[in-house]
Amino acid sequence: MNALERELNYPFGDTLPAPGRALEVAPGVKWIRMALPFALDHINLWLLADELDGRAGWTIVDCCITRDEAKAQWDQVIEHELRGLPILRVVVTHMHPDHIGLAHWLCERFSTPQHDCRLWISATDYNAARVASHSTTAFGGEHAAQFFASHGLNDPESLERIRARANYYPGMVPAVPQSFRRMQDGDRIAIGGRAWRCIVGYGHAPEHISLYCDELKVLISGDMMLPRISTNVAVYDVEPEADSLALFLESIDRFEALSPDTLTLPAHGKPFFGLHTRIRQLHDHHRDRLAEVMQACGEKACSARDLMPILFKRELDLHQTTFAMGESVAHLHMLWHQGKLARALGSDGVWRFSRRE
Repeated sequence: MNALERELNYPFGDTLPAPGRALEVAPGVKWIRMALPFALDHINLWLLADELDGRAGWTIVDCCITRDEAKAQWDQVIEHELRGLPILRVVVTHMHPDHIGLAHWLCERFSTPQHDCRLWISATDYNAARVASHSTTAFGGEHAAQFFASHGLNDPESLERIRARANYYPGMVPAVPQSFRRMQDGDRIAIGGRAWRCIVGYGHAPEHISLYCDELKVLISGDMMLPRISTNVAVYDVEPEADSLALFLESIDRFEALSPDTLTLPAHGKPFFGLHTRIRQLHDHHRDRLAEVMQACGEKACSARDLMPILFKRELDLHQTTFAMGESVAHLHMLWHQGKLARALGSDGVWRFSRRE
């Protein structure tokens, strides 16, 4: 546990749900943990006891990527944790593969002629997922390679591997349900007789939805609030001038109004108390990174690739490198949009940023 984590309180200690099983963390709220084949090796999913249209069952929040191992774990959860009741709806916080990947499989599995097991998601993320599952966006292919090259990632091996990832998203999200129920900021969804309020977040995904229950003082934060790592906040080829970091920092401030006693249920890491402390930690983290960027760009004009060793002081694989490049661009763009940095396109086709005098 690092120094920042010691400021948080993990009420379940080191206890984790066993594979294919669930752990109750609040009345009617169960925690599932599934493996991922990445450096970030797990995702947390949530089971909420529910009743919809007079039928008892469960609402699930997030799904895991499409892979046989995840389907097998869901089979175990369905057998051991649902008490013979159906999944009534699938809530997805946002369009990233580990969150929406199996939504189509679960919705089809639990839909009947009398009841559609519906996907609930923001309209922006639904449509982004539909587009990405049929082609590619932000995760690989020629356009992504060109974008990263324009920010200084020019080694041929990395670019070729990025070009080869044109099917990266569809490989984990081969399909998205044909219809959905839209969630918007401020909506109140009745789940298990309790109201859960939708809280929108930007910067990590197009229109991320977190869920807060005032009665339980529980926040299902998705990826907007993680305890151990900072959320990936990046700029990618589909929105190349985005100011993602500013949007993210404004978004997490929406959680300031929640109870100090809120139990936060993150998509990665362990449930924790200390939401307001974590908000401050994330602001401090990005303030320090922005200061490093300003210092570097004051010494010489820098590309996003130039800043990676400054912002990420560890060895990165290609998967992590693309995230790190996107984050480096996001930090540069926040300062550029604020007017603190100027950018110029070099004769080599690379954007470099320097301090405005």
